Amino acid sequence: MDVTPYLIDLDPLLSDEERLIAANTREFCERRVAPVIDEHYERATFPRELIPEFAELGLLGAPLTGYGCAGMGAVAYGLTTLELERQDSGLRSFCSVQSALAMYPIYTYGDEAQRERWLPGMARGTIIGGFGLTEPNAGSDPGSMRTMARQDGRGGDYVLSGQKFWITNSPIADVLVVWAKTLEHGSEAPVIRGFLVERGMPGLSTPETKGKLSLRASITGEIVLDDVRVPKANLLPGVVGLKGPLGCLTQARYGIGWGAIGAAMAVYERARAYACERVQFGRPIASFQLTQQKLVEIHNEIGKALLLAYHFGRLKEQGALTPVQVSYLKRDNVRMALEAARTARSILGGNGIMGEFQIMRHLCNLETVFTYEGTHEIHTLAIGRAITGESAFG
Repeated sequence: MDVTPYLIDLDPLLSDEERLIAANTREFCERRVAPVIDEHYERATFPRELIPEFAELGLLGAPLTGYGCAGMGAVAYGLTTLELERQDSGLRSFCSVQSALAMYPIYTYGDEAQRERWLPGMARGTIIGGFGLTEPNAGSDPGSMRTMARQDGRGGDYVLSGQKFWITNSPIADVLVVWAKTLEHGSEAPVIRGFLVERGMPGLSTPETKGKLSLRASITGEIVLDDVRVPKANLLPGVVGLKGPLGCLTQARYGIGWGAIGAAMAVYERARAYACERVQFGRPIASFQLTQQKLVEIHNEIGKALLLAYHFGRLKEQGALTPVQVSYLKRDNVRMALEAARTARSILGGNGIMGEFQIMRHLCNLETVFTYEGTHEIHTLAIGRAITGESAFG
């Protein structure tokens, strides 16, 4: 009988260009990433040698236009994040932070001089970016941040003090988009502004976070600001308040909503192949009813997640996608992927925890993806507010 790994086929819904972008990204990931990612995860290192190749494929700043960026549509961009996370969440995180959290705010909130200075090099991968919002005591409530920027004299430079935590890329970043509170001239209360903090500025340090058991192939660190003097020209002029960083997070969450599907596909395909080969009681375990039930549940959830991501991607291309719809996408697709990884691990039994089968690596990564860029609970409350009109936030 004919056997198909997926009953959902997006190809008829995609353009020729979208299919080509997805195929090229998959071929690159299978050829260049797959052979090395297990070792990097084991050693807790990031494959920096791949950065120029990410750039050559147009994966850095992919959704942006001009300045050397690829100008991909939302669905094409989503397909690239899917293929990256099909190999490892850490690789998608790197490209997501570079594109959505570092390049996007410069592109959207910066002035032309800032765009010309930073974006072409970031698109080439010769300049690495980071995004500083989360703090040790300000996670889901970014408005409670303590990082401050005081202006040194009327109209002068800014001096930043504070600490950011859980910052992807910070130990290798050349420029950091740091959000801080500052008392603007004439304002009674501090407002949140974005600053471009450059590597080498006195008082800046970016120690690496050690001991992670998840996202080990991603570089994570802190941003420590000890009276760092930042020129006024490095202030992002186009936004004031939390809508700045939250706008960036919306872009990143969209990519995560696609990327998580790739992780789910990876664990499903591994479990399906294993079940067809593993013989117990004289027959493949794929012939057992409970094993088939597990595989069908993962398979069907992947199909629904793909359709949700595709639909929201088309809305995004029309300029109609809302932040709460992105919360819907991130929340449900990451939950689906995490549950898929846990179920796939159970199909492999004891072998499921072994690195060679890769499922535990994806499972551990997804535990972080479940939490970052807005926790599952925070997205739940955002959706709850949207459908009831009542806020359950503190």
